[in-house]
Amino acid sequence: MAAPQHFVPPSPRELRAHAVQRLQAGLFGLSAIVLIVGLANIINDRAKLTDSGERPVPAVTASASPAVSDPLADIGVVPSAVPSEAPSAAATGAPVPAN
Repeated sequence: MAAPQHFVPPSPRELRAHAVQRLQAGLFGLSAIVLIVGLANIINDRAKLTDSGERPVPAVTASASPAVSDPLADIGVVPSAVPSEAPSAAATGAPVPAN
């Protein structure tokens, strides 16, 4: 009687499957590293852009005025932020006194 064999050598098919699995794991690891380095580069570029003060300047229009119109204040729903502007009687819906 032969002694039991504890180690069965892998077949060529199993060897190929192990090699493909190692190759897939390596390629996945490399692609993950490339992705992380790319994202870090984008974040670093944005931080440098913000620190250098090169922010896009909004276009200034000719009709820019210090007092911005508030639509709710115009129709009388909320009080106006500028106290000098009194809403007209027609805008508030109050009756106009007759003479």
